[in-house]
Amino acid sequence: MKKKPLVSVIINCFNGEKYLNEAVESVLDQNYKNWEIIFFDNNSTDNSCSILKEYKDKRIKYFKSKSKLTLYKARNLAIKKAKGKLISFLDVDDWWVKSKLNKQVKFFIKNKNVSVLYSNIYVYNEKKKSKNIYIKKKINNKNLTQKLVDKFEMPILSTIIKKNIFNQVKFNNKYSIIGDFDFFVRLSLIKHISFISEPLAYYRIHSSNLTKKRIDLNITELQDWISEKIKTKNFQFINFSKLYETIEVLKIQKNFIQGNKLKVLLGILRRSLKLFKLKFLN
Repeated sequence: MKKKPLVSVIINCFNGEKYLNEAVESVLDQNYKNWEIIFFDNNSTDNSCSILKEYKDKRIKYFKSKSKLTLYKARNLAIKKAKGKLISFLDVDDWWVKSKLNKQVKFFIKNKNVSVLYSNIYVYNEKKKSKNIYIKKKINNKNLTQKLVDKFEMPILSTIIKKNIFNQVKFNNKYSIIGDFDFFVRLSLIKHISFISEPLAYYRIHSSNLTKKRIDLNITELQDWISEKIKTKNFQFINFSKLYETIEVLKIQKNFIQGNKLKVLLGILRRSLKLFKLKFLN
């Protein structure tokens, strides 16, 4: 019987002590057992290291950066430590259902042409103690690059990727927020990506997801990304209008968090006017 492929689970962590156990235990509980965890500690100052080292499973491998890196530089360094033929990602504040790896590896074995596989997820709201399915419509991967630019719905915690593709495409080290978006959009131009409609992971919404600082950085990185890609040959066929709308929504969210009610109202009115004009012209 052919040995099942090793899956390297990349867990990037910076001060993740609050949720770390739940993430790691969701890997330990997988009914697919041929995995390793590459736990990359991005110079945490909390108890993340001591919590992780309480686990005695030899499949868990701990690495610590000597200095704080951007998330995507940390991801690239963690991937270099991985020995698996398949790479999967899990952040410390999220977790998987027990069947995630088993179902995805079986799909890869049956579909040799697929380089990236992602699934639906549950979005768990910590404050409300509620969960909702993230992708509610049927997914058709035709013209996938444009769809990802219009509305990015490829959660990295749900993906599993052939390691050899990282010889061609890597995460951009300069990003702190949009690195997943940038990586998978570029990857969609050159590789076969497939989707499983069943939710196989949980993404946790908590207070740290929604800080003004992160929204500011998200806006800046998206604006820079458009400025760069709009000049690139591979992106000449891409329409960026919906991504500009996304940036406008982020600006409204930022003003809401700051309590700038007038700016929120003006932002909503401006966006409504733009949508009305587009509908009228069409």
